Amino acid sequence: MIVLQNINKTFRVAKRQPGFGQAFKALFAREYETVHALDDVNFTIRDGEMVGYIGPNGAGKSTTIKIMCGVLTPDSGTCRIDGRTPWEDRIAHTQHIGVVFGQRSQLWWDVPVCDSFELIRDIYNVDDAAYKRKLDELAALLDLSELLKTPARSLSLGQRMRCELAASLLHSPNILFLDEPTIGLDAVSKIAVRQYIKKLNADHGTTVILTTHDMQDIEALTERILLIGKGRILLDGSLQELKKHSSERKTVVFDYHGELPLLCDGMTLKDHRESRLTIELNPLICSVSTAIAYLSAQVEVLDISVSDISAEEMVAGLYKEYRI
Repeated sequence: MIVLQNINKTFRVAKRQPGFGQAFKALFAREYETVHALDDVNFTIRDGEMVGYIGPNGAGKSTTIKIMCGVLTPDSGTCRIDGRTPWEDRIAHTQHIGVVFGQRSQLWWDVPVCDSFELIRDIYNVDDAAYKRKLDELAALLDLSELLKTPARSLSLGQRMRCELAASLLHSPNILFLDEPTIGLDAVSKIAVRQYIKKLNADHGTTVILTTHDMQDIEALTERILLIGKGRILLDGSLQELKKHSSERKTVVFDYHGELPLLCDGMTLKDHRESRLTIELNPLICSVSTAIAYLSAQVEVLDISVSDISAEEMVAGLYKEYRI
């Protein structure tokens, strides 16, 4: 179980105005600004949960992950993960966690991927039989067979990210921290990675904390969402609960024949191109049936599709609502 209580973290950041003169001045009188990265953060994650940790850039997501991994020490507060304090029991803690940072690599740049994997095996003291079984499983499910003998510097971003995920799982961790794990992946690779993470959670009860701006990852993988903004936890609930909190709006797409129809109250034009009209409905003002009847009276409707608010729109609405 992961328990964070009253976690606070600040950073002292040097500031200066642009220009050579200001740079010279800063050599003797540097100005600093205190940034409150985390402000009284509290949450609990149970064993086996898959949680999406979302928020805009600079909200405090990566700082929280680094504290839970033991990389950073908070200014105050407590963090207990399976009975351990990450920054105090760092060696023991790292034996039980796997971490993927989309912008950081744990692979040696100039050597084949398999050599990096063997080094990681030795660091975590994984026995040869368990290592071979895990490597064979990862290679098959993540399509790594052709990549293992390739130096990391020769891999594409998507190929490297699959290898990074595999590297974080070689020691069979109980908890997996994923920070932008599908960055740079093509559609096929994204699906493969998502399916493997879901299988890992189902088969082994692995706890997954996912930080990403890709809401398709959130929808595909997580059951619960934590929204952070300006260092504070703003919302905690399921995706469906957050959608209901955000709005009951509907998106309706009409394929039609004729001139561009007029809209009534409760309809907002989102897009229009070549006889396809996309509108957003406020059901409290205009129901779907009313909208269909209103537009059908003006044009010949060829096809209709109705959908709830998308995850991206929901999150954008939450950002706007909380001014983050």
